[in-house]
Amino acid sequence: MWRNALRALCLGLLIAAPTAWACLALWLDAPVSPAAAGALVAVVVVGSLALLVCVRPLRRAALLWLAGFAAVLLWWFSLTPRNDREWQPDVARPPVAEINGDQLVLRNVRNFEYRSETDFTPHWEERRYDLSKLVGQDLFLSFWGPTLIAHTIVSWEFEDGQHLAASIETRKEKGEAYSALRGFFRQFELYYVLADERDLIGLRTNHRGETVYLYRMPASPANSRKLLLSYLEQANRLAREPSWYNALTHNCTTSIRLHAQQTGARIPLDWRILLNGYLDEYLYEQGRLNRSLPLSELRERSDITARARAAGTSPDFGQQIRRDLPARPDPAQIGAPLAP
Repeated sequence: MWRNALRALCLGLLIAAPTAWACLALWLDAPVSPAAAGALVAVVVVGSLALLVCVRPLRRAALLWLAGFAAVLLWWFSLTPRNDREWQPDVARPPVAEINGDQLVLRNVRNFEYRSETDFTPHWEERRYDLSKLVGQDLFLSFWGPTLIAHTIVSWEFEDGQHLAASIETRKEKGEAYSALRGFFRQFELYYVLADERDLIGLRTNHRGETVYLYRMPASPANSRKLLLSYLEQANRLAREPSWYNALTHNCTTSIRLHAQQTGARIPLDWRILLNGYLDEYLYEQGRLNRSLPLSELRERSDITARARAAGTSPDFGQQIRRDLPARPDPAQIGAPLAP
């Protein structure tokens, strides 16, 4: 008797986490009313308990539960993202790139005029870039409160002083707000913001009250070009075929790692890619930040919040926020061990 009870307990613990996930998936993603979603969740919970208590042998109970869980998985993976929803104005237009040799024409570059986070004049621009004039790339870390998590933004620098910033975000509908929990389910489409730095960075420092750090990266112009082309390929793909955002697998930082790997870069998986508030520490260890300074001093000098606020909407915003930054490191230091 006690052996059967112990087996049932072990089985219950084994299926508890996937059952909880199935309940959340049905509650959040099922295209039904809250009452109907609640009824579906109740069926899953009561049904799982009934299988454990009433069905013998336990192997049969496990197989029946697995069949039910598989049905939920099949339904969940069948959910289809869309491009034709009523989007919020700041994500209304997907960027589209045309590349002819070294010439890049990019449509729907965001360069909004903000009076506050919610009061702005939209400006969607067509811009031209000469890819042969790429200098390198930089990384922004933006903190809105918790220090464990940051928002990451990559920006490419050109010889003529232009900067093109890219932020991987959720594409929210009108009236919709981001939720960390909902980000793990199929609630938001994936969206690539390609924008002027005055938009992406100025919005965060000047209107959201965030603290932003800017780190020069050691990538060569050739590797910077590869990364940019990888971003543009995905942006074009999303304009044609939408995809789901996922807070674990396709967020602002894990997606950067995927793009970097597509260029041939080796970026070992590390817990600081998920808790990306410590991403600068990880990149410092990997030799992907300037190591001529201690990390604490590098962080202090890389805080561009005050400079961004002072720059406002200045045409040379990119130059002002980079004033007195530590130099872009030599690509040769990537992967080199830290000095003892």
